[in-house]
Amino acid sequence: MTRQAAWELLTKYNQEAFHLKHAETVEGVMRYFAAELGYGDEADFWANVGLLHDIDFEQWPEQHCVKCRELLEEAGVDQRTIHAVVSHGYGLCADVEPEHEMEKILFATDELTGLIGAAALMRPSKSVQDMELKSLKKKYKDKKFAAGCSRDVIQRGADRLGWSIDELLDRTLKAMQSFYE
Repeated sequence: MTRQAAWELLTKYNQEAFHLKHAETVEGVMRYFAAELGYGDEADFWANVGLLHDIDFEQWPEQHCVKCRELLEEAGVDQRTIHAVVSHGYGLCADVEPEHEMEKILFATDELTGLIGAAALMRPSKSVQDMELKSLKKKYKDKKFAAGCSRDVIQRGADRLGWSIDELLDRTLKAMQSFYE
């Protein structure tokens, strides 16, 4: 699947700027990690999974990670992509467990990208570019800050990867700094 085809499929069901920006952020993070973790030849696949991961959320939030299977199958999307997209909701709204390293990265970073984006908006620069791990950790520990970003899911993601929370925060921040303002 080309990036253009993935974008057209995403925007068929999503129009809100917030959701589209989140999809593009997760797309960029996934592309970064594909290269960093030695899956550079699959970077487009990883990125498309990131782009499509919330395809059903805007219109069917109560069926998140369930309705997406139907939407993706109707569009002729391969089962590998569908499994990856559905698995990011494991234990929350889906029973498909993240198995591949790519799926574990998606599970771990989805919520975290939202928290990092929110933290960036609180900075004078409104950017992740000058954000340091120390200030991100402070925001992460403040349960009232970006309360909709589940720290439990982020921690479970780090655990699935075998990374400390500091490592996940630092690596995801670096991923976002590689493309995000």
